[in-house]
Amino acid sequence: MRLSGIVTPDRPLIVVAADEEAAHLQTGLPVLLTGIGKVNAAVAVAAVLAVHRPSEIINLGTAGALRPGLRGTHEISRVIQHDLDGEAIEELTGRPTGVPIDLAAEGPVLATGDKFVSTTELRDLLARRADLADMEGYAVAAAARAAGVGVRLVKHVSDEASEGAATTWKDEVDACARDLAAWVATHL
Repeated sequence: MRLSGIVTPDRPLIVVAADEEAAHLQTGLPVLLTGIGKVNAAVAVAAVLAVHRPSEIINLGTAGALRPGLRGTHEISRVIQHDLDGEAIEELTGRPTGVPIDLAAEGPVLATGDKFVSTTELRDLLARRADLADMEGYAVAAAARAAGVGVRLVKHVSDEASEGAATTWKDEVDACARDLAAWVATHL
């Protein structure tokens, strides 16, 4: 976890998982680098929000496309956890667990999980419920919501979430970071 810049109530906090995704950000806004995965993301965001209150959180990052033809930068409408069996836990406890988080009226659905989606089999399974996959979005959204801070998830497609995803991510992450920085310059 690394926080650069000063968090103030009149400015958003940019949250990214990996240095590579933040490589081209030059906004003067505070940036929180969480580390990869749901636990790192939740812990980092919760730790910062325990002390600071930004105007909102903007989670920028890369995502794998679960459907053919998805490219570019997208603001997420809904985020789910793909590696938590919320239905089974609800059956055991009688309480909903890991319910989807609605964020915007339009946009793709994001499936978050700690497994890097790099097989056609997992991609096709997830495509039944979502359009994109990442490893931090749900955790960032849940931590922000728990603290009463607004949150937006903005993801740029880096790969096709199949067997070549790891190689493709390495090859594409710099271009994705440029596009995410351009989104920030245009929208914030």
